[in-house]
Amino acid sequence: MSATQFTVDMNDIKFVLFEQFDMDGRLGKIEKYADFDKDTYESILEEAQRIATEVLAPLNGPGDRQGCRLEGNDVITPDGFKAAWDTIAEGGWVGISAPPEVGGMGLPTAMYMTINEMMAGAAAAFWMYPGLTAGAARILAHHPVQGLPEGKAAEFAEQMFAGQWGGTMCLTEAGAGSSVGDNRTKATPTDTEGVYHLEGEKIFISGGDQDLTDNIVHLVLAKTPGAPEGTKGLSLFLVSKFHVNDDLSLGERNDARVVGIEHKMGINGSATCSIAFGANGPCTGYLIGEEFKGIRIMFEMMNEARIGVGAQGQAVAAAAYNYALAYANERIQGTSLANMRDADAERVAIVQHADVRRMLMTMKCQTEAMRSFLFRLGILYDLAESTTDEDEKAKYLGEVDLLVPVLKSYCSDKGFDIAVTAVQIYGGYGFIGEYPVEQLVRDGKIFSIYEGTNGIQAMDLLGRKLRMKGGALFMAWIQQWQAKVQEGVAAGFEKEATAIGKALGHVGATAMHLGQLGMQGKMEGAMVQSVPFLNMMGNVQLSLELLDQALVAKKLIEKNGENPHLKGKLLNLKFYTANLLPAAIAAGKAIQGSDDSCLDEALFQPAS
Repeated sequence: MSATQFTVDMNDIKFVLFEQFDMDGRLGKIEKYADFDKDTYESILEEAQRIATEVLAPLNGPGDRQGCRLEGNDVITPDGFKAAWDTIAEGGWVGISAPPEVGGMGLPTAMYMTINEMMAGAAAAFWMYPGLTAGAARILAHHPVQGLPEGKAAEFAEQMFAGQWGGTMCLTEAGAGSSVGDNRTKATPTDTEGVYHLEGEKIFISGGDQDLTDNIVHLVLAKTPGAPEGTKGLSLFLVSKFHVNDDLSLGERNDARVVGIEHKMGINGSATCSIAFGANGPCTGYLIGEEFKGIRIMFEMMNEARIGVGAQGQAVAAAAYNYALAYANERIQGTSLANMRDADAERVAIVQHADVRRMLMTMKCQTEAMRSFLFRLGILYDLAESTTDEDEKAKYLGEVDLLVPVLKSYCSDKGFDIAVTAVQIYGGYGFIGEYPVEQLVRDGKIFSIYEGTNGIQAMDLLGRKLRMKGGALFMAWIQQWQAKVQEGVAAGFEKEATAIGKALGHVGATAMHLGQLGMQGKMEGAMVQSVPFLNMMGNVQLSLELLDQALVAKKLIEKNGENPHLKGKLLNLKFYTANLLPAAIAAGKAIQGSDDSCLDEALFQPAS
């Protein structure tokens, strides 16, 4: 293993899936997953690891340096991307978790999260193409499309899950940005019901064009004549790059054309496009679902995308940690502290230096806690989708809904932070393109920005999610984990579990304080603390994941004996609660101080 070779921590992945969450046991009782057993899952994981390391990782650096280019209205992706796409498509990896009836593998969501970690960690820019395609295909698989023959939308989805066609999500417009309700793209009805002509321009469209697939299906938000203002007036349309015949063969090109691509800080292998609809002729679109229901339908894809962004953050974190760990073990520099005065002392690998170990341990415990957090939401989603008990379904989906903004925001920020720490461990070599970690920093920064900035996620958490069902979802989250804290105390982790319990209680008290500010009409004062609150909650969630893992590891040690990996789970908990969790307590105290000095209108005047 070298410091330039992409690796996967399969040992920990299997621990989380099969020991911590007992995925094969819990999901094996569900009919649609009954044909999958642990051996099947492991063989799929091994093949995914092979593709990530042998097919995708070698493209990552060269694809970043070459980037995409625009020729006329067509995007050309970096060398090797088309061959890699064909490998992904032929293996069925685009439709990993899609139902078999629309051409998918039918794997559990938790397995999708696992495979995403490998693929996105190997080549984040490349993996955006199949990720967006699958998200768009899922919308078409679940919603009728007016103006198309019955069942045709599902056929479109099959083409996308099979990797024959690509897919995008077209929301953003110049000047509107994250304020989607300000969009100006128009959809004018034609003489055929459900068929419209679209006019407008969308920007920042990931995968807006590429040379990987025969066709691309855009999901476009637009406003019909007389539509209400804001998001309530948005409808969603299917716009195909090429007109599609009844037999799914492709006809003339539709007037949805790329007019520019962005030259970005990172993810350069992913084409970020500006697309003009109807600028040179009719652009035909088909109404998905009902008029004015566009934002509701799109939010299904956006929620999936936000979970996917959290997964990207975790994937970058895992890649950065594995690269840094390899480098720290092979880079020889200096002597041990014990021999620092001996000029002839043996030089040691930097992994022997205390500060490097501190950085590695910070990366390790956060990366492994995020993996647990991510897979937990995958398991909850699978259970919710499979149960016939409506109360149970509501419980699982409620927990997912509550935690999605935390997952997206906290994991994307921590993924970036961990990549930055990897650069620090490499030292000067980390800052140059000879080694892969500087690219992880550049690629990873976008995760806190797209699919709703992390500030928007924090406002969603504080202003909407904590208030859902009168705060019952949030209280259920606290009560569920208070029980786990008590289990930790009883199992011998008294110091660590007690600290986590106090932090958990502090989250509850801080939420109540912010709620009181809102009731007093001080909404701006509450919202100015929304990001600190989300980060506080994310910090505590990771500590809870590590407690859960330590409990599992302790039982395995008692049963089978200790090994370095299981011992590491106990030390993760010890290190995190002693060194990282106190920041949550400090954040809560600062939030409850209610300082709003940054809101003073005298501040932030442009320099004259």
